[in-house]
Amino acid sequence: MNGLRRLTALTWPALLLATGAAFASSTSSTVPSTEMPGVLKAVGYDQRIGERVPLDVPWQDEAGRPVKLGDYLGTPGHRPAVLVLAYYHCPMLCDLVLQGVETGLKPLSLDPGRQFDVLVASIDPAETPAMAAKKKREILARYARPGTEAGWHFLTGPRDSIARLTQAVGFRYVYDPARNQFAHAAGMVILTPEGRVSRYLLGVEFPARDIRLGLVESGDGKLGTVVDQILLYCFHYDPLVGRYSAVTLRILRLSAVATVLALALLIVLLRRRETAGPGPLGAA
Repeated sequence: MNGLRRLTALTWPALLLATGAAFASSTSSTVPSTEMPGVLKAVGYDQRIGERVPLDVPWQDEAGRPVKLGDYLGTPGHRPAVLVLAYYHCPMLCDLVLQGVETGLKPLSLDPGRQFDVLVASIDPAETPAMAAKKKREILARYARPGTEAGWHFLTGPRDSIARLTQAVGFRYVYDPARNQFAHAAGMVILTPEGRVSRYLLGVEFPARDIRLGLVESGDGKLGTVVDQILLYCFHYDPLVGRYSAVTLRILRLSAVATVLALALLIVLLRRRETAGPGPLGAA
């Protein structure tokens, strides 16, 4: 397993949630005011690229059917997947993340259920398939791409299944029983068809370019076009920010190669025109 890289992927909504919980606790005589730093430290992503998610633990899909992650990942023929850890009664942050996923996927020519899958797994063991089904309807209504419904999977599961999945992808969160809410990180995890962690995209907004590059890079060479491969050469995944950044030197090299090829093509075309032209005084 690759070394762990500790990141705190709190966005402002999550930060406000954690801060508000800590402030409220500081007014209570039973909880020390020093709790806030511990809450903040406990929330985030530890990047575990290469780690395999547990494929054998039980979940339920939005229809109440028993499923496992191995139904979507881990065997030949499966597709890469976008994994989102959230909970369905979340008052703020989870909706922002899911809206960011839906907005980021819309411009893609790749379709859920064909080239990849979307897995949304609840971190609250008390949630039900009915709550998952309601959230799926809301997201798909906004996504508005008919024929892709089968590629979206909204899961609920027992405490042990949640713990094993969150630990595998390094997702750290804190439960506040007084409010029945979770302080948690914001982002998505891209998984390979074998079920291994490939990339993390952090925050609540996910550029379509980054999602596409992450899926293409995770798809074992089975996704994407020549243009995608060129973009992967020019853009480098930066785990510190959970984004793809342009590699200036590679872009310059590619531009230089393209310029040389264009000049060579121009020379060839000019020489062909010379040899194809009429001889002196119009002689054949």
